[in-house]
Amino acid sequence: MPLDTATFRFHERQAAWEAEYLSPAAARSYPARRDIPEDDSPLRTPFQRDRDRIVHSKAFRRLKHKTQVFISPEGDHYRTRLTHTLEACGIARTVSRALGLNEDLTEAIALGHDLGHPPFGHIGEQVLDECLAERYGVRFRHNHHSLRIVERLERGGHGLNLTEQVRDGILRHTGPDLPATLEARVVRLVDRVAYINHDIDDALRAGVISLEDLPRDEIAVLGDTVSERIDTLVADLVTRSAEAGDIVQGADAGEAMDRLRSFMFERVYLGHAVQAEHGRVERMLRALFGHYAENPPPAIAPDAGEVERVVDWLAGMTDRFAVRVFSELSLPQGF
Repeated sequence: MPLDTATFRFHERQAAWEAEYLSPAAARSYPARRDIPEDDSPLRTPFQRDRDRIVHSKAFRRLKHKTQVFISPEGDHYRTRLTHTLEACGIARTVSRALGLNEDLTEAIALGHDLGHPPFGHIGEQVLDECLAERYGVRFRHNHHSLRIVERLERGGHGLNLTEQVRDGILRHTGPDLPATLEARVVRLVDRVAYINHDIDDALRAGVISLEDLPRDEIAVLGDTVSERIDTLVADLVTRSAEAGDIVQGADAGEAMDRLRSFMFERVYLGHAVQAEHGRVERMLRALFGHYAENPPPAIAPDAGEVERVVDWLAGMTDRFAVRVFSELSLPQGF
């Protein structure tokens, strides 16, 4: 088949392949539902284009310098927001492929779900939320800011014009409302599978917990190693979801994962080793927030008001950029 003929028929061949091989409940790639209509790509599905736009965005590149759990750890092997995103994406793609769902949609949502996280992990999100509530009476939620990034902030304030399904999955990967597609529900659940297990790995590496500290009953159900636990949870997720026609976990695996998550909050996320830096991070972010509230930074989105300008600027910072700006504002710079 000549190349120009193959290119011309890509849309048709892809739609036919999806009709034959994807689950009836899977999202279809066509037609693309965007706020601003665009011609389809001759070589990529709409969800593949969304994936590429996310990967090429500035916000995605900044994830490599944003804390996952441990702030400025000594060592090269601790997770960042970027490595968490990539690990979650790989697991979510595995689940979607096994269930006959649209892998391109799953991948795009997974790659974009954490774009809105501020610097310094859970502590940074908590402090920014408190500052906004105290001064402006509004709240900060990273999933809402992730959506704002792809809709309003990237491309010089024009946004990425992603499809409706990807934007829905980014917004609802956490929070009270379930996403509209099964692909997004896969990402929502796999996000927890990924971060609980790789955070255990990081906490063990850091010496915050030992293998003996891990709750025995939950480990007996899920497995002794990161790979065993992920394999167990993925196999359970695929089996139970196929039976239910929805994205669900079995009771034993789901309850064990929830208890393991509670253990991690008690011993790691809210534990002494992480909280030891809480006061320093809070003082720094509050100082930066106060500075920008009094001296609003340039607008990233054309119609941004004072609150949006402060949030867009602070939430977009990497850990090291926040430290640098704080040092410049707080320390004598000499003549």
